[in-house]
Amino acid sequence: MSFPRRRLRRLRRTQRLRDLVGEARLGVDDLVAPLFVREAAREPRPIGSLPGVVQHSRESLIKEVAELRDLGVPGMILFGIPAEKDARGSGAWDPDGVVQVALRDVREEVGDDLVVMADLCLDEYTDHGHCGVLAPDGGVDNDATLELYAAVALAQAEAGADICAPSGMMDGQVRAIRGALDESGFEQVAILAYSAKYASALYGPFRDAVDVQIAGGGDRRSYQQDWHNAREALEEIRADVAEGADMVMVKPAITYLDVIARARAELDLPLAAYHVSGEYSMIKAAAAEGWLDGDAVALEQLTAIKRAGADFILTYFAKEIARRQ
Repeated sequence: MSFPRRRLRRLRRTQRLRDLVGEARLGVDDLVAPLFVREAAREPRPIGSLPGVVQHSRESLIKEVAELRDLGVPGMILFGIPAEKDARGSGAWDPDGVVQVALRDVREEVGDDLVVMADLCLDEYTDHGHCGVLAPDGGVDNDATLELYAAVALAQAEAGADICAPSGMMDGQVRAIRGALDESGFEQVAILAYSAKYASALYGPFRDAVDVQIAGGGDRRSYQQDWHNAREALEEIRADVAEGADMVMVKPAITYLDVIARARAELDLPLAAYHVSGEYSMIKAAAAEGWLDGDAVALEQLTAIKRAGADFILTYFAKEIARRQ
């Protein structure tokens, strides 16, 4: 007698059988590559805590996006490292700021063959490392920051961004950005909201990549999502959708698969997940020691994110995965 469970084993017998009945698929078109560009850099600079990732020069960035396009990667998101920082982060909305210049370069190179996204925040541009301007008491002034986010959105849209991706977790940021874009004739520019961005310990390599240190050894727990909570994340997501977000994101990814799954069950909008710098670097470090198969673990983790319900994934593995498929 053949037991009912035996059929599960039968369907695992060969790779082709497993492929045929596999539930989750990870393809190149599920990936978005995070890229860094450094103002006035003459050549790409390796980032020690992100093996294989660099701070690009303008010239190397153009080559990178062309290669991503040719590999079939559908999108990229751009982060800038300015030469100078100030208390307000004014380089973020400067028409000649590092990201705006790079956006124009990228658009000229790839046209509409690549979805061009820009991270929208102030932390890379402020001398104190916070995601907004500071109030006299040293906290982040939410409403004053919204005015600056609107200015950044307009600068990015004018430079050619398809998508603005606000990551600062300010209350009302999507409404402020959507209003500014619509009033200035940029209704076609979409918003990918970092809706459930947790105050995670997994961002260290990213902060190396963008040369950010939070003044006084501070943190962002007062405005980023508390990692103890999942229901609260759904409230953040609902608020961003109500304010006009076209897509929403959960960040980090692997340690928040439950949040991704809950968001997918509730939402019909496109759902993104960010496989963050710490998640990437842990795999790279363990693989370098020979403790695990880095390629296999990367594919397993990214597929798990898809299985949980993400429509697309921001990942530093984008080019590596694309080259292998």
